[in-house]
Amino acid sequence: MKLTRKDFPEGFLFGAATSSYQIEGHGFGGAGRTHWDDYAATPGNVTRAENGARACDHYHRYPEDLDLVAAAGFDAYRFSISWARVMPDGRGAPNPEGLDFYDRLTDAMLKRGLKPYATLYHWELPSALADLGGWRNRDIAAWFGDFTETVMARIGDRMETVAPINEPWCVAWLSHFMGLQAPGLRDIRAATRAMHHVLLAHGRAIEVMRGLGMTGLGGVFNMEWSNPADDSDAARAAAARYDGIYNRWFMGGVFKGDYPAIVLDALEPHMPENWQDDMALISQPIDWCGINYYTRKNIAADPKAPWPSLREVPGVLPKTYMDWEIHPEGLHALLTRTAREYTGELPLYVTENGMAAHDDIVGGEVPDPHRIDYLEKHLSAVSRAIADGAPVQGYFCWSLLDNYEWSFGYDKRFGLVHVDFDTLARTPKASYHALRAALTEA
Repeated sequence: MKLTRKDFPEGFLFGAATSSYQIEGHGFGGAGRTHWDDYAATPGNVTRAENGARACDHYHRYPEDLDLVAAAGFDAYRFSISWARVMPDGRGAPNPEGLDFYDRLTDAMLKRGLKPYATLYHWELPSALADLGGWRNRDIAAWFGDFTETVMARIGDRMETVAPINEPWCVAWLSHFMGLQAPGLRDIRAATRAMHHVLLAHGRAIEVMRGLGMTGLGGVFNMEWSNPADDSDAARAAAARYDGIYNRWFMGGVFKGDYPAIVLDALEPHMPENWQDDMALISQPIDWCGINYYTRKNIAADPKAPWPSLREVPGVLPKTYMDWEIHPEGLHALLTRTAREYTGELPLYVTENGMAAHDDIVGGEVPDPHRIDYLEKHLSAVSRAIADGAPVQGYFCWSLLDNYEWSFGYDKRFGLVHVDFDTLARTPKASYHALRAALTEA
């Protein structure tokens, strides 16, 4: 890689990211059933009906995996905590094995000089709570607050930072309107309520952690650059609606205490009663903002379809194995826009960025020059954003390991480290070695 640690401000943080259900092995350690287990068991939802029961067996192999993080020269490890591992039914008595696991994991990070960057929820809702309506049920904010208190009372004293919920758009819209992730609904009323309740749960978790005396509390938002598919007014308006749903709804709720009119005007009939009373809790101050970025979307108007009356149009840029366009300029644009319009001087982090590819072991090695190029171009976009005044203080690669990629099963490989899903052998890819050189030899 041409860029090295020296090309970024002193103290700029580099890390790798993972999530619990995708790597731990949910069949171990007394974890409860999740709505992802149910979704995967439904024919047609997931490639080969694969689930996270074993995944990468990080539950047993975490010392080896954290050794890889430390050896690469990373400063921090971003991980998530499984609600169903800590509380198998989502409520009630905790699972001692689950709490013990995250206690050991935290101490193992600190032993290796890695700063723990925790996420409380990365999509694995306990099935018992899904039975009660899940994110459609306003009570989920209280349930999530109880979970937050249980786990952070145990490990919160050692966290560098904590974010309550990873990618609220995925939790709410992708899963309740588009039906492409658990629970797989296609219901605008369900999606609207989930869009509000996920932010209410965020606010309640922040409140709980402040009550525990914690600092370093933030929010993590997935963002896509919304590009009009053509020069028509209709395409520009459709792209603005997409931007409102994907990006501005969640940022507006947390950082401005209101929702964008371009979305609210259509969704307000589906909102829960007295939702306005929740905005103070949702928008209480946080300490940093994380942005997950992978691609842009080209949006055209679809006037014959119901609201939001838009459709995605394939783009002309090179694509990853997810069929996502490679568009690093979008990361620069979103970082600078976020600072300018929402967060001001608040520290920003790129909390996920990476690409899927079809990576094979060749002669004991995994050549992935495509990923090296992707990472370098996006790190360059971060550097330009910093030069343009965005207070970006860190960058996390997604992901440390090839893992369970949700609806795509084990088919899409995002990792810096190749995982043989039969033997579970770990093989660092060329991108891992390139980043290691950039971070440790600079």
